[in-house]
Amino acid sequence: MTITIFLSCKNQNKSFGRNLSKIWIRDIMVDSLRSIRAIDLIDENIYYACNDGRYGIVLENGSKVIDNVKFDTLFPSFRSITHTKNKLFIMSIESPALLYSYEKSKKHNAYIASQNIVYQENHPKAFYDSMEFWNDNEGIAIGDSTDGCLSVIITRDGGETWNKLSCNDLPKGIENEGAFAASDTNIAIVGDNTWVATTAGRVYYSSDKGNTWSVFDTPIVKAKDTEGIYSIDFYDELNGFAIGGDYTKPDDNAANKIRTKDGGKTWELVAKNENPGYRSCVQYIPNRAGKELVAIGFKGIDYSNDSGSTWKHLSDEGFYTIRFLNDSVAYAAGKGRISKLTFRE
Repeated sequence: MTITIFLSCKNQNKSFGRNLSKIWIRDIMVDSLRSIRAIDLIDENIYYACNDGRYGIVLENGSKVIDNVKFDTLFPSFRSITHTKNKLFIMSIESPALLYSYEKSKKHNAYIASQNIVYQENHPKAFYDSMEFWNDNEGIAIGDSTDGCLSVIITRDGGETWNKLSCNDLPKGIENEGAFAASDTNIAIVGDNTWVATTAGRVYYSSDKGNTWSVFDTPIVKAKDTEGIYSIDFYDELNGFAIGGDYTKPDDNAANKIRTKDGGKTWELVAKNENPGYRSCVQYIPNRAGKELVAIGFKGIDYSNDSGSTWKHLSDEGFYTIRFLNDSVAYAAGKGRISKLTFRE
């Protein structure tokens, strides 16, 4: 399916980004059985992890799909995926939380070889939401609170071993504080700096790759279990954006978009009482000076060219998560589909 949407253009002040008004959407994989909330771009291939213990690789032209479903009888639900230069990692959400690593197959030139479980957690409250790497040796995954603090596991040896941080090394958690496993975008990393967004509307911050932590409150809506921050992204060490709301009331837009200009220490509400409402993922468009963002969710796709102050609705097409290849092309995944999105003025 290919969809083209045209919207009117207006002249913009130079302090703004481009005025994107066209989006082409082309499905490159359709599978009605899958709910895909985690994707990763590697060598222009799209890797995905989803429900029913499945992960796969889709070439941009859709000509080749490699799918691995050999996860015994557990059929875990995967919501996190990331990679280093040597390995691919995918992680399931709930107990037993399973973190798998894969090496590159010479035959297929894809990360499908030597499947290994490198971390397993059997805590009854285990629920992991997102995963990222600072570099090829050091990475982090985060999950819901288990023993009075957020679950944080870290590797310092390229993903061979992972260790869970003690609550003594983390800020005290709020009861039932966790993260939403909606788009694998609860963690943002710039250099050694790390930000983690939670269901309680708080942002955890580490300046030293997870060795020490502080936590900051935000004004985002967070009164109910279904409210809070669903997605966070940083353009540089100072400028960041987060979005959320309530997926059960997706049109509510009073206090679901927040922005920081000081590295996450303080946050301001933006576009109050203006669309978009609930969205599961927000990403800065690369190489656009932090001016341009795209927010995506099951209610559609929205775009800002003024750092999130105002937004334009580009499409009603629903997705869960998005990753940019460059400043004009992205890949999005959702219920039963992975699609290529091309943005134009």
